[in-house]
Amino acid sequence: MSAETMQFKTELKQLLHLIIHSLYSHKDIFLRELISNASDAIDTVRFQSLTNESLLEGDGDWKIKLIADEAAGTLTISDNGIGMSRETIVEHLGTIAKSGTRAFLEKLKETSAQQRPDLIGQFGVGFYSAFMVADKVAVRSRMAGGEGVEWVSDGQGEYTLDSVPKEKRGTDVVLHLKADDKDFLKSWKLREIVKRYSDFVEHPIVLDVETEDESKAKVVKEETLNARQALWLRSKSEITSEQYEEFYKHLTHDYDKPLKTVHYNAEGSVEFRALLYIPAHRPMDLMYADSNKGLHLYIQRVFIMDDCETLLPRYLRFVRGVVDSPDLPLNVSRELLQQSAPLEKIKTNLTNKVLSTLDELKRKENEQYIKFYEEMGPFLKEGACQDWSNKEKLADLLLFDSTKTDAGKFTTLADYVERMPGDQTEIYYLAGTQRDLLLQSPLLEGYKEKNWEVLLLTDAPDEIVFESLGLYKTKHLKAIDKGGFDAGKVDDETQKKFAPLVDAIKSKVPELKDARVSKRLKESAVVLVADEGDMSANMERLMRRMGRDKALPEQKRILEVNPEHPMIAKLQRLATLDANDARLDGFVRLLYDQALISEGSKVKDPQAFAQRLNELMLRD
Repeated sequence: MSAETMQFKTELKQLLHLIIHSLYSHKDIFLRELISNASDAIDTVRFQSLTNESLLEGDGDWKIKLIADEAAGTLTISDNGIGMSRETIVEHLGTIAKSGTRAFLEKLKETSAQQRPDLIGQFGVGFYSAFMVADKVAVRSRMAGGEGVEWVSDGQGEYTLDSVPKEKRGTDVVLHLKADDKDFLKSWKLREIVKRYSDFVEHPIVLDVETEDESKAKVVKEETLNARQALWLRSKSEITSEQYEEFYKHLTHDYDKPLKTVHYNAEGSVEFRALLYIPAHRPMDLMYADSNKGLHLYIQRVFIMDDCETLLPRYLRFVRGVVDSPDLPLNVSRELLQQSAPLEKIKTNLTNKVLSTLDELKRKENEQYIKFYEEMGPFLKEGACQDWSNKEKLADLLLFDSTKTDAGKFTTLADYVERMPGDQTEIYYLAGTQRDLLLQSPLLEGYKEKNWEVLLLTDAPDEIVFESLGLYKTKHLKAIDKGGFDAGKVDDETQKKFAPLVDAIKSKVPELKDARVSKRLKESAVVLVADEGDMSANMERLMRRMGRDKALPEQKRILEVNPEHPMIAKLQRLATLDANDARLDGFVRLLYDQALISEGSKVKDPQAFAQRLNELMLRD
């Protein structure tokens, strides 16, 4: 096939411009990215050769080679991995739409110059970091049994493709370095970068070094630059904290230290080694709902897959790391691998280890745990709704505001239960959007008088989590805006006395499901509550914000009145004297609108509400 010139996709041209002109600090990241790509290419051909040995073409001596040519001003990163066809090169080097280009560009605009290099790799754009140091990049590649192809670009908007002879399978990335970046041809510089970023890459990273033999003649020898030994296979006593951190950065492209490192060996019915990291902040690639991330899976040191979601439940997808096991068969398909019994045992073991590590962090380093929870809490709440086998462990990890915590402080369900007075039998909660608004709710009045603590759920998923849990240990979780008040019923005499007013409310406000006298209120005149089993006002508002209002059935609630409030006593006398008194209509509607405002809902007819208030103020 003849040579052809092609244009980059529009988004890629924007990205290349930003990389070349904006990402100047930490330039050496380009070598880490190109070495990682080369390592991935070798892992891919190793895995595929298990079922198709012809892919090896007799070459199984895995190697990533760095060739620095100071005379030509070029640095070559060469591998004998899977290689690329002409179509693959066009797909992967001509466009990066699959790699989240638009998201990368938007994030780049929001980020300071010092933080920008951290973003490379998080959006799959590592190859293009080469243009930070090179004014031209050539990629020569060949797949097993295929033809060689060369891709060349100066990063200015177009690239050329041509067929070229290439003896061996694999890919050579040739960087024509800029004048100011020729230091990257120095052996000492290359050693330093590989040691910092790629020391734990499994395959040897070699550098051609000129030296002298015994006769003083100049010879070129290969020097291996990386330690190679898989960190997770070494004893913990041999590994420094710095080595753990560097491997984490190599694995995740995160410049921050991990919050916790979990390194352990499991023996018994299933054997495996795991090196897990709990990040200090939410990984950038988890900002999107459709993101799928998992652990790296190795079987007897042979790379099988990254993002292996079956090793941990989905709600723990923020955990990063590596798992290596000799007990999983190499010749199974991905589907069979997901269903294998040993894999399920590994998943159970890893899940327990992560949850116990988080529990220990919560008990021993609470301030650190709170910082972690503020970013990762949504994932744990997701698990509390899904993972029934670990429901209680997850419930113990959840944090909440309450009527007995200061602003910015949190409590756990276990601490709540420990504080419960002897006459309290259930765990009470109230869901809404803001702590300050919830603290003003009339619903709390009766509970405050009893000294019963109420949890304040201010995160949208919290109410769903509590409804899903239903029970914590032996204590039922009860919403205080549903059902009756638990501190006793209203006596028959009081109910009979206020029956005319209750009947008037029912007849004049058809939006209500019911009306009743209650002991719940101490200061306020009225309050709205949902019936047991019905949707709360907070959940109804949440559903409407999500656009579910068309499928949402009409929600009718119960109006509770306070028999000790002067306004209710006055209306009771009015209703007893004349249930048809025209004034009663306006008063009852005002009470209902007042209750709607108190619960955070909108008054259905604001103009009528204002008119009734005006009429009330004009009366003698």
